[in-house]
Amino acid sequence: NAEGRVVFGATVDLEDEESGNAVTYQIVGEDEADLKQGRISVGSPIARALIGKYAGDSAAVQAPGGVRHYEVLDVQYK
Repeated sequence: NAEGRVVFGATVDLEDEESGNAVTYQIVGEDEADLKQGRISVGSPIARALIGKYAGDSAAVQAPGGVRHYEVLDVQYK
């Protein structure tokens, strides 16, 4: 049971711990990924960092400008 856990297909509300900006991503397959629509590939660095996390967890993502830290605010299955 994936309840509350980030898995493929989940929609995840995140907060950037440095900027405080909130973002929402849905984790999808490579061919469905569209960042403008908030859909990220399951193989992307951010999705890989999020898989298996729960609301309240922190995820460290290796980004071009260095490591970004996100807090998982909510996990939904739409």
